[in-house]
Amino acid sequence: MPVNPELQGRVFPPAEPYLVGREKVREFARAVFATNPINLDVDAAQAAGYADVVAPPTFAVVVQEHTLAQLLAEPDAGIDFARVVHGDQRFTSSRAIVAGDLLTATLTVASVKTLGPHSMVTAESAITDAAGEHVVTAISTLVVRGDE
Repeated sequence: MPVNPELQGRVFPPAEPYLVGREKVREFARAVFATNPINLDVDAAQAAGYADVVAPPTFAVVVQEHTLAQLLAEPDAGIDFARVVHGDQRFTSSRAIVAGDLLTATLTVASVKTLGPHSMVTAESAITDAAGEHVVTAISTLVVRGDE
């Protein structure tokens, strides 16, 4: 089943809010070898002007994951997760993510392209804070392998 081209332009309902935990930020920082003290130490982060530890820029993918799950579960999407390869990831930030942030992500399918038997789906997850202010947009391109 090919990817449904009518997905392009579809906006999904906002995912459940995600509360950024201090230990999650620290764990993620260690996993990606982020060594800046503001990612691990509250005092260092506060000395730098932040309320709490600062997540590495790629932490937004943790929040985006919830919106991508919506896309992959969509019955008419035609996306078989077993055939998905992550093709590209980009972020556009307005500010850093900090422990204590309550973030909500909304996914829009920016494009669906067919390349031979394969499809490329670009999904943009706009992530806002509790005040509704933009924090980061996470953009993923998923390659859905077709029949060989």
